[in-house]
Amino acid sequence: MKIGMMLAYYPWFTPAEQLELSELGDRLGMETVWIAEGYGQDATAILGLLAGRTERITLGAAIMSIPARQPTATGTAAATLDQISQGRFILGLGLSGPQVSEGWYGVPFTAPLERTAEYIEIVRKSLSRKPVEHNGKHWSIPLLHGGIGQGKPIKMMGGAVQDRIPIYLGVTGPRTVEQAGQIADGWLPTFFNPEDTDGPAASLYKGIEKAGRSRDDVKITPVIPCAVHDDVAVARDQVRPMLAMYLGGMGSREKNFYVDLAERYGHGVTARACRDLFLGGDIRAAQACLTDDIIDCLTIATTPRALDGRLQAFEHAGVHELAVVPFGDRPALLKTLAAAFGTDASV
Repeated sequence: MKIGMMLAYYPWFTPAEQLELSELGDRLGMETVWIAEGYGQDATAILGLLAGRTERITLGAAIMSIPARQPTATGTAAATLDQISQGRFILGLGLSGPQVSEGWYGVPFTAPLERTAEYIEIVRKSLSRKPVEHNGKHWSIPLLHGGIGQGKPIKMMGGAVQDRIPIYLGVTGPRTVEQAGQIADGWLPTFFNPEDTDGPAASLYKGIEKAGRSRDDVKITPVIPCAVHDDVAVARDQVRPMLAMYLGGMGSREKNFYVDLAERYGHGVTARACRDLFLGGDIRAAQACLTDDIIDCLTIATTPRALDGRLQAFEHAGVHELAVVPFGDRPALLKTLAAAFGTDASV
């Protein structure tokens, strides 16, 4: 198992912090720095900055939102980032959620499996540097109806450095995770319980088996909030705000994928209480209601002595890379993790 980091977006990280920590991770020999996207940060802009300021570390989009761009635009962005990073780019994709898709991008959150499959197919066609032709249910390229009839199949100018840019899917539901096992190069689950053998990972393996693939064909890279402190209660408090935001603020009362995930892990009562308090405006109470059990299930909040055991649990669960969201003293935590994984630290 390898170690990377997810540097998300504001309010958890400013662009200056993303740059500082990425440069540190590069010097520490960490595997990947992942940058998220939302309705306040464009992943490609930050990744372009990091490409010019790092030398070794792989740069991952986690995730670029499918509703935000036409698939050929995503292919162009991926090729450009791969060029300026000299072949160090991984493309993470996801549908976001219905509130963001429909409320921010104005794109219906419908037919998620079909839309994802078509999108990836077009992105891969664009990166192949062959003329792109696709006549599907959700995209028609070139445009067949509604224009002035001047569209023609076009191939990308330039191209990526890698022969095949890896495409990861950031998904949580049983059917979408199964689809990741069938068509993606990697899976980026936000929160992951290594002790649960019948949960989301089982759906991934089902998809892999259906597609006749090997488990090594699909890399598992969980995004895990992480804090290490001599007092485990302090470590739990450091990850508490982010966990509460995902359970409470990344969805509605009717639909929140992270509450659904907590339910599958056996923590539905706590997750729903957090959601209701958060949406009711009492964010402190939402954070406070999170039990030690749900925090330990969905994050790494531990002491230095217990850290190795927590990391080993992920490795034994078949995880290829941990993408930790660092909290507390972030530079110190990254150095601790680099030492735990024996990377070639130069600082």
